[in-house]
Amino acid sequence: MAKDPKDSQLIALKDTVKDLQSTIRNLNALIDAANKREEEHLKREQVLQEQIDYLTKKLFGKSSEKRTDDIEGQISLFNEAEAEKKKPDPDEEEFITVEKHTRKKKSTMADKFANIPVQKVYLDVDEDKRICEICGTALERIGQEFVRREIEIIKPDVKILEYYSVTYGCPKCKKESLVPFIKKGRDGHPHMLHGMASASTVAWVMYQKYVNALPLYRQENDFKRLYGIEIGRGTIANWIIDNSKDFFSPICRYFQRKLIAGRYAMADETPVQVLKEPGRRAETKSFMWVFRSGEFTKEQIVLFHYSRTRAGDTAKEFLEGFRGYLMTDGYSGYNKIMDCTRTSYWAHVRRYLIDAIPKGKEYDHTQPAVQGIVYIDKLFDMEAKIHGKRGVTFDNVKQYRLEKEVPVLNGFFAWLDAQTAIRGSRLEKALIYIRNRKPFLTTYLEDGGCSFNNNTSERSCKAFVTGRKNWLFADTPDGAEASALVYSIVETAKACGVDIYDYLRLLLLKTPTDQTPDDELEKLCPWNPECRETLDEMYRARQKAIFDAM
Repeated sequence: MAKDPKDSQLIALKDTVKDLQSTIRNLNALIDAANKREEEHLKREQVLQEQIDYLTKKLFGKSSEKRTDDIEGQISLFNEAEAEKKKPDPDEEEFITVEKHTRKKKSTMADKFANIPVQKVYLDVDEDKRICEICGTALERIGQEFVRREIEIIKPDVKILEYYSVTYGCPKCKKESLVPFIKKGRDGHPHMLHGMASASTVAWVMYQKYVNALPLYRQENDFKRLYGIEIGRGTIANWIIDNSKDFFSPICRYFQRKLIAGRYAMADETPVQVLKEPGRRAETKSFMWVFRSGEFTKEQIVLFHYSRTRAGDTAKEFLEGFRGYLMTDGYSGYNKIMDCTRTSYWAHVRRYLIDAIPKGKEYDHTQPAVQGIVYIDKLFDMEAKIHGKRGVTFDNVKQYRLEKEVPVLNGFFAWLDAQTAIRGSRLEKALIYIRNRKPFLTTYLEDGGCSFNNNTSERSCKAFVTGRKNWLFADTPDGAEASALVYSIVETAKACGVDIYDYLRLLLLKTPTDQTPDDELEKLCPWNPECRETLDEMYRARQKAIFDAM
């Protein structure tokens, strides 16, 4: 039976509606997929643009990480306490806030050159002109007037010292005895250094390379241009390698024993290229490790250690027996050091967040990275405040940290837990870095002697990095090990505030060996009063020699 035309039309319309609904669903699915792709592309574009901005900043931007949050009209997360003056709490009088900054007194010319010998030069009137031009009477000296002051630099000079032992004999015994009596002159200081160079010469070439970052080929040129003598860079290298190996190794091993016996230590590492390592290509990276005593330790020790790899076994073997607090960066290789308490430094956390700030948003407090930096800067301010006070003990520091810094830390970690970031973005990398180091970021609270950051270790490492930019690489493993030894002496002397050149020369004059007992090695440490007195005498003698040469 034929259907009613209206029913057929209704069925056709229903089929059309179904087809249209299916088409709409397909189109909506396509639109959703397109939106997702567009969203992913936008995120990818954002990440790429972020990388471009980051690399541009690294290449052309300022390297300083300092910033100021005192922007007019900008509310700080921690400005409430400072905005209102309140009556000091008697319990908090030990840790007051200094409102006025006392600027360091500007150095005068006399202060800048206080240790430089002064030679007075008198501009006298010729004797035949000391006659009055009016009456012809002879002039009398009535005083003197200051005219000007000049800095006179005398070019270092080179001379050859030839030592002769004067021999004396008894004329009577020569005639009457079977064996003549003979006596020879001795200075009591046998020359033990390798090569013809004296202690002052070896110390000077070391100072030039490891303090002034002057490569050996430039020193070779200077010897020829300034002094008129030809000393090849190979000879200079042998002076450094042989003498540092024999006479710096004992004192550096003594430093290592004292570092391991201490309570606080810091560690860092940086690449170095060694061209002629056996079984390795010249382009292969080796590493120079830096281990140093705690920031607030009285006996400051800085040790460099050359290693073919960055494996954590290097740090484990070097610090074998250390039981104190070890501050490092986030490198997982340090996890192999099991017997110590690890601490991580907040400077790296801050650095990761600074790199995560979008271009031009450095002071936009709606940016998550800026919010995190505000917390960290507050912690840095608190650390500077407590350590800036006189007579503060480690117990005072610990108590202050527990009372004042823990609330800021809690706020920071609450902020951290609430953060999400685009996959692959610098903010995500920063969040992952912080979350992975979270267990080590609060261990500094356990002991007031622990540092809040590792900047002192990085500054020691920077001396090596600066030198590396000039001499670029080490030729052999022996050269790299010698560099580690000399840098250890140089940076330890610098950390202890003694003259670097004189300390190098002192060790080369004393020539400690593996047979030198620890009590004698202690007298050669730059913090030892006897050593410091000797260095002062050497400095005064050097200044007198300069004055006599004028």
